[in-house]
Amino acid sequence: MVDFPSGRVKKLHIKTYGCQMNVYDSARMADVLAPLGYAPVDAPEGADLVILNTCHIREKASEKVFSELGRLRPLKERDGTMLAVAGCVAQAEGEEILARAPYVDVVLGPQAYHRLPELVARASRGAGAALDTDFPVDVKFDHLPAPSASQGPSAFLTIQEGCDKFCTFCVVPYTRGAEFSRDGASIEREARQLVDGGAREITLLGQNVNAWHGTDGEGLGALVRRLARIDGLARIRYTTSHPRDMDDALVAAHAEEPKLMPFLHLPVQSGSDAILDAMNRGHTADHFRAIIGRLRRARPDLALSSDFIVGFPGESDDDFARTMELVREIGFAQAFSFKYSPRPGTPAALIERQVPEEVKDARLAALQALLKDQQDAFNAATVGRTVPVLFEKPGRHPGQLAGKTPWLQAVHALAPATAAGQVLETKIMALAVNSLAGVIVDSSVEAGERRSA
Repeated sequence: MVDFPSGRVKKLHIKTYGCQMNVYDSARMADVLAPLGYAPVDAPEGADLVILNTCHIREKASEKVFSELGRLRPLKERDGTMLAVAGCVAQAEGEEILARAPYVDVVLGPQAYHRLPELVARASRGAGAALDTDFPVDVKFDHLPAPSASQGPSAFLTIQEGCDKFCTFCVVPYTRGAEFSRDGASIEREARQLVDGGAREITLLGQNVNAWHGTDGEGLGALVRRLARIDGLARIRYTTSHPRDMDDALVAAHAEEPKLMPFLHLPVQSGSDAILDAMNRGHTADHFRAIIGRLRRARPDLALSSDFIVGFPGESDDDFARTMELVREIGFAQAFSFKYSPRPGTPAALIERQVPEEVKDARLAALQALLKDQQDAFNAATVGRTVPVLFEKPGRHPGQLAGKTPWLQAVHALAPATAAGQVLETKIMALAVNSLAGVIVDSSVEAGERRSA
């Protein structure tokens, strides 16, 4: 194993798969390893420790991990690089990982990364692979250091983990455990630390983020209002939500709290009640329609995003037609759509009425074409408008900055580097391939710097 000279900076490379919660987890793993002298690097070559922070949601997730471990094995054999697998694949298949890739040094689930320094130290002593995939009784958030300031103007903050919904297609309850809500005081403390470190926008994260509840019974709507009082915090977002947890207080927060951005990701998965029941979603298509109606009355400019699964076992042509009908009726600014693929250990994987792949392919193509048309129309409607943009980082071309509108649209505009971290009025001039091109018209930016992207 690696024996580090005293005081030498050690290089850490983390490859992150999956959702924003994994992005947050990767940042916190870097934070807990920083006191041991680890500094993040962009590539695995030359790193002392490489961590694969894995996701179990997508098809063939574990095979992708084993493939990546195969590519990393020469670094282990040549340079002694320590290899760790973290996240949901590690939680679900920890023993299998060590059996198939015995050169891996550390395997840990998403509830154990606060113990990463201990596991790395144990493995580095030559005591064999360190495995920790338990769901610990202690709360990992109580053991984490203050977040670093490296996230930039837009930061993630996990407030809730786990899931009690048990959708029949999903592995999350088995890899992340039961629903758990962080204490409101610790969330506010971390939010203030992020703002002190330069964050202007915070996205609250959870597997079912709107299931968050405080010890005094407050819900996510109350938490949003609490965080909105933090000086220097300009924008609040949250993801991912569940329709069953969209309560009146949260809807009211969308109407009344200007720092809560008018963008919501609310997965519906299907427009067919029969399929929603088979998925164990606990809501109907009309229930979803009613929620959207309440939200749009509260915040008329609300933009919507959602998740869709096509080809769920037993899905008929009529079931799929109901999904298309729902999409046409609601209208989405963006969405994520996927073919159903069985996950081992989930109830849906045992259903015999699997949909043929060619049918899934055709349905997915039709759905994605409709969703793309809606997204293009939404973005085109922004052209010519002047909107507030939070600029976050350098753009694709020299002199550009990239940022986001309140509706999570990417914007590029020519601007000085000092504009990063500012919310500036920007006129949207044109559609680019995956973004909007804008001109800053804010009076706080010198006129000579207001040029088209």
